[in-house]
Amino acid sequence: MNEMWFAPIRTYCERGDASFWAEPLNAVSNGAFLIAAAALVWRERVSRGGDLAVLSLAILIALVGIGSFLFHTLAVRWSLLADVIPIALFIYAYFLLAMRRFLGLGFISAVGATLLFAAFNMGLEPALDALTGHSMEAATNGSLAYLPAVLALAGVAIGLVLKPAADGPERRAARALVLIAGLFAVSLTLRTLDVALCTVWPIGTHFLWHLLNAAVLFGLGATALRFRQTA
Repeated sequence: MNEMWFAPIRTYCERGDASFWAEPLNAVSNGAFLIAAAALVWRERVSRGGDLAVLSLAILIALVGIGSFLFHTLAVRWSLLADVIPIALFIYAYFLLAMRRFLGLGFISAVGATLLFAAFNMGLEPALDALTGHSMEAATNGSLAYLPAVLALAGVAIGLVLKPAADGPERRAARALVLIAGLFAVSLTLRTLDVALCTVWPIGTHFLWHLLNAAVLFGLGATALRFRQTA
């Protein structure tokens, strides 16, 4: 059992061996998440909003960076969990916040919507595997798991625009979410292409996923903060 948790994993193009610094760009680029987390905390403090939800998001962003650093340096099975769990927590926490803050759902309704989103997120890849007869994880380098998050951002933006008496704050938040969703889609494309481009670009493109994703997560937190202040 212990051997399973410490089994080495080579997932990304940059890693050529099992050493700690075999993925220097993928490892160091996680500092962008720590910068994004610190910037979000600073922005919340300057606003004097006492926004505990946004501060919680900042903590999750920092944990994303730390967990990803552990995975891209240690590259074993337990560190993979340290990488993916904070990301999943951020996605579901933000979805729940979006249901409450942006769309104005009650707590029970927001939790129910989040559970439905989680079910869709977890069921999409197995459903497509069964439909196509191929591993979508292998075909997309594991990126398909993040597609529902892009769709969710677009869905929340549409919901904001369609709200009764939607005015300036709703429309500004909707535009921000659409732009962030577009940036996330670019980031996801770079993550997907990492292994495919190994032969022509040995350092890979995964580090760009980190840099752009840090901007995505900061943008999401800042949008939630601004909407609370102006709506």
